[in-house]
Amino acid sequence: MDDLAAVYAALAQASAEGKPCALATVLSTYGSIPRHAGAKMLVYADRTLVGTVGGGAMESRVVALCQEVMLIGKPCIETFTLNNVEQGDVGICGGTAQIFIEPIQQSPSLIVIGGGHVGKALAELGLWMGFRVTLVDDRPEFANDTYIPNLHRYIVCKPAEVTQKLTLDQHSYVCAVTRGLPVDLPLLPSLLATNAAYIGLIGSKRRWAITSKALREQHQVSEADLARIHSPIGLEIGAETPREIALSILSEITLLRRKNNANVE
Repeated sequence: MDDLAAVYAALAQASAEGKPCALATVLSTYGSIPRHAGAKMLVYADRTLVGTVGGGAMESRVVALCQEVMLIGKPCIETFTLNNVEQGDVGICGGTAQIFIEPIQQSPSLIVIGGGHVGKALAELGLWMGFRVTLVDDRPEFANDTYIPNLHRYIVCKPAEVTQKLTLDQHSYVCAVTRGLPVDLPLLPSLLATNAAYIGLIGSKRRWAITSKALREQHQVSEADLARIHSPIGLEIGAETPREIALSILSEITLLRRKNNANVE
């Protein structure tokens, strides 16, 4: 397999597995440069490489920029000159290369805790919207590929144990569509201990008032942490049916995602 084919194969695998990475592509060159327009290199978060844009000090700088691009989620174009080391150039080949670096973002993860009517509708809609959906329930009949096919993962466990089974990060959107306070009280503190981008809890304003009071008193949860929880979950659109509620929840998540992306830009 040649370099370009290896890069494309690695990129396809990274996308399928949800692994964050960045793709560097040589756009144009002038003068003496090891690689020419079209050369590509894939860089993973651990700095592992597939392909090359020329090696040496220039490639080291490209790898460093890839790390930055993955962090901020915004592409960039950088020009490298290989003329005069004393003036800070990255080599002495005598040429110039323009390189485009783009983040290959990890697909967002939707973690649905509770596989009842709303959970089922939410998982199905999340799958349609391109999320990597994980369904969690302590009842095996509500967390399997017969009940809802084609999800990324099915986990049968107590809701409070979900953080022992999954790593939740800034790409994770957690929806607790659970059965009530006995489930929520041990679950929410464990979710708040993660970097999840979104934590939503189903229920009425009264249910949230009771739950938040218990979290303060029994688990010493701070006001700042309580503010991270979206409850009642979803945008207020007058939803009644499970599918309408699922739509309101994913509308809220989409609004949050787009707002965060706009802030980055």
